[in-house]
Amino acid sequence: MDHSFPFIPYAPDRYPEAEMLARGREFFELVDGRRSVRAFSPEPVPRECIELAVRAANTAPSGAHQQPWKFVLVGDQETKKRIKEAAEIEERQNYEGGRLPAEWREALAPLETGSDKGYLEVAPWLVVCFAEKYGVAPDGSKRKHYYVNESVGIACGLFITALHSMGLCTLTHTPNPMAFLTEICGRPGNERPYILFPVGYPAPDVEVPDLARKSLAESLIHLDGPS
Repeated sequence: MDHSFPFIPYAPDRYPEAEMLARGREFFELVDGRRSVRAFSPEPVPRECIELAVRAANTAPSGAHQQPWKFVLVGDQETKKRIKEAAEIEERQNYEGGRLPAEWREALAPLETGSDKGYLEVAPWLVVCFAEKYGVAPDGSKRKHYYVNESVGIACGLFITALHSMGLCTLTHTPNPMAFLTEICGRPGNERPYILFPVGYPAPDVEVPDLARKSLAESLIHLDGPS
């Protein structure tokens, strides 16, 4: 069969059933230990850790394989301060200024979140993921991107999981609106901020809410087929 795009053979590893299940359980136990944190240690983290996590994100499937994401790595203290101050301006409007609907604030209340985002200066790295609304060809023409939100969301999930596998913590911070990130990071108009990730080791005294995750019975529906 002729292909307009080069194709190569693909033969992923297969495992005996016992090993397959053991690997699945091991991976579940790994990701089940992941938590979002809002208190970071200033201890340095090798840049290569972030690069490896972005490389993991780049393995994500995407609409028409257009990979509509960019990750901006921020380690400069002054830039982190600018991001923190701009984020807090927006968050004060959300929490104290009444921009968040009452129902939303009520849902957040048990998590004890607020407008103070001091951790954005403490974490050794900030990583801003931008979603490309459209591509730009070498001649300057626009190229439509497909399933942008879905594609970028999957990439961010792999990024988070890769960080956790290395013993690092992060938080999916989405101050709204986030246009200040476009200006501070110097990104072009075809990109929009998607998620701001502080990345580092957790603070020694960090605490997280004692949350319960959905049970399998709550999240999986069995239709006809093998059990």
